Amino acid sequence: MIVVIRRDLDEGRHAIKRGAFMQRRAFITLLGGAAASFPLAAPAQQAAMPVVGFLGSTSAAQWAGLVAGFREGLAQVGFVDGKNVVIEFRWAENKFDRLPALAADLVAGRAAVIVASGGTVAAQAAKAATATVPVIFVIGADPVKWGLVASLNRPGGNVTGVSFLVDALVAKRMEVLRELIPSGTSIGVLVNPKNPNAESDTDDVQTAAKSFGQEIHVVTAGGEQDLETAFASLVQTKVAGLFVIPDPFLFSRRERIVALAAQHALPAIYDRHETVLEGGLISYGPSVTDANKQAGIYAGRILSGTKPADLPVVQPTKFELAINLKTAKTLGITIPTTLLARADEVIE
Repeated sequence: MIVVIRRDLDEGRHAIKRGAFMQRRAFITLLGGAAASFPLAAPAQQAAMPVVGFLGSTSAAQWAGLVAGFREGLAQVGFVDGKNVVIEFRWAENKFDRLPALAADLVAGRAAVIVASGGTVAAQAAKAATATVPVIFVIGADPVKWGLVASLNRPGGNVTGVSFLVDALVAKRMEVLRELIPSGTSIGVLVNPKNPNAESDTDDVQTAAKSFGQEIHVVTAGGEQDLETAFASLVQTKVAGLFVIPDPFLFSRRERIVALAAQHALPAIYDRHETVLEGGLISYGPSVTDANKQAGIYAGRILSGTKPADLPVVQPTKFELAINLKTAKTLGITIPTTLLARADEVIE
């Protein structure tokens, strides 16, 4: 009896060991399965983050400062790229005809909101691509005039954004140029003919020039190769100064334009202080970096549940006058004390 009982006990111990071994092997197998599936969970988790599409008409390098402002705005309302939101960039590289396809690509990629930064042409492409995905524009033109929104205070639909209303600043910019070169009767105007605003912007400059008793000579540049020809025409016409109409492509080529203006001793006025920082003579306009920051804030608010129709179009309230005294000295121009007194930024 004792022997039988002991054998039963031994068999029981072996059974317990076998059971523990099987449980341990099952546990290891479970761990292995979990480990194998873990790498697949990370992309799925990342894909769950909302996507913000950023549609630019130029390039990442040319728009770097403005993208930084956009990121700052997003972060201000709690959204950080790679942490709780994914930013997908699409750049047209100054080939405006690519914008519709790029906008459609962002819509197909299920962007939760699209920011169109780089002029009316980018905003129009984004609006045409979708009637449901929220679109935030950053433009210089009147968005009502171009059919982007129903009104500034009540945009309606899926589109809102930031507008500098550059049209209203044309007369002021022409006034500054007139103050800078009071004896100049003929002013050159540089415009990108590929910009949808080109004709209306040129008309605005013409109207402003007439009010000061000046004539204008319009030259166009829609590509890099056009700039030399445009400046050669300005020199031949013997204009006293140059008015550069705001445009994404012309802004992206600001260094070349500044160099050509210096080469031909042409005092020029621009819309952004960034151009003055790089050697341009004078600028007057709003901060486009701040405008892109506001676009980031709006994008974050929409991601948090606000409808674009409930976000009025933002208009800047501060305008900056920047002057480069080093460039003025090179051109042999004395900046009037009245302009210096009003300047927000003076580079010496």
